[in-house]
Amino acid sequence: MAYNLEEQEQLENLKAFWNRYGNFLVTVVTLLALAIAGWRGWGWYQERQSVQAAAVYETLREAASERNVDGVRAAAGKLFDEYGRTVYGPMAALVAAGAYLQSGDAKAAKIPLQWAIDNADDADFRLTARLRLASILLDEGAYDEGLKTLEVESPGAYLALYEDRRGDLLSAAGRRDEARAAYERALASLAPNAALRGIVQLKLDALGGVPA
Repeated sequence: MAYNLEEQEQLENLKAFWNRYGNFLVTVVTLLALAIAGWRGWGWYQERQSVQAAAVYETLREAASERNVDGVRAAAGKLFDEYGRTVYGPMAALVAAGAYLQSGDAKAAKIPLQWAIDNADDADFRLTARLRLASILLDEGAYDEGLKTLEVESPGAYLALYEDRRGDLLSAAGRRDEARAAYERALASLAPNAALRGIVQLKLDALGGVPA
């Protein structure tokens, strides 16, 4: 097939370009293809993990509703070990802790709560776990440990609940002035019609606080 001078020049330029950048372009295209395949594979893996975790979580919930502590322990352990990075990990921690408490085993309940504090990606799960752990420590008389558990940079929407529980710990420890201040902070952060408000006010009144 014959080419005119202009076509021949274009072909020569194309050959020169390919000789200079061909290997680079092949490498880029290969890496791009691998990246797309990896992204799709990771998405498939995450979806598969989520489906499997959901099934184990449902088993955990059923065991908890039946007060089957051994079943709770087995399902929770599987979730923590194999699916802890999914959302079902911290959800399982809260369910398992509740089941252990119902069975009267506060010591066992502290383990999944601490796991959620250390591993949950979602701040709400971490804050809820801290609050429940502090309640257990209050019942155990471990007031200083309970107060330390509530030490977070910002509890956000949980502020009133944290201050209320902090007040409980301080009051039980005999630190009445500090407890009063904590209850007052709780009241200050609650809406006028909040259900918790009346309970906090009763605690404050019991300490001799001025009604808010």
